[in-house]
Amino acid sequence: MSTDIRLVVLDMAGTTVADDGLVERAFRAAAATLGVEADSPEQQRMLEHVRATMGESKISVFRYLFGEEEKAQRANLAFEAAYHDLVDEGHCAALPGAAEAIAELRAQGRKVALTTGFSRPTQDRILAALGWQDIADLTLCPADAGRGRPYPDMVLTALLRTATDSVRQIAVAGDTGYDMLTGTRAGAPVVAGVLTGAHTEDRLRADGATHVLGSIAELPKLLAG
Repeated sequence: MSTDIRLVVLDMAGTTVADDGLVERAFRAAAATLGVEADSPEQQRMLEHVRATMGESKISVFRYLFGEEEKAQRANLAFEAAYHDLVDEGHCAALPGAAEAIAELRAQGRKVALTTGFSRPTQDRILAALGWQDIADLTLCPADAGRGRPYPDMVLTALLRTATDSVRQIAVAGDTGYDMLTGTRAGAPVVAGVLTGAHTEDRLRADGATHVLGSIAELPKLLAG
């Protein structure tokens, strides 16, 4: 493994932060505000799309599901309100070994960026709940970069903001196929999938994973090796 990885771009929910079904619970609440009946075929169809697109910018998901921009914005606001309530109720925790892995990566001399498909207020809410405001060198959401996953914008924005010299010095890690696509499209030589979140090893590899790890706790050793 190359020792010249200077920037590590990590996903949050499902990779460093336990999801615990919060995305689906918040989506159900959001869909209900737009008149989607609970446990209806329509809701099930939408949930299948939400599961398949875990990691994608949430507003993009709602635009696809509801078509009209006004409805998508309403759904996104309702989703974030529901997610905030769940976080405030204590349904938010770091995945085992995640904080230690981030600390070890930084101790190795690498910069760490945390990225998400959520909005900035939601990302900040999660970071505050975990006491992670200063855990990384940089935190990014889609609005900070232009486009969310599967586009490479957040990874490339992290490169620019950390003054990393080359895309060949970047490692990307996440739990979804969209994370893998983001990493490969950004040109990262290390695109590591983890099995603590939404997608299977087959999906991760199909979307470009160079490595598949049991959890993010294994990443420092991989990069040091």
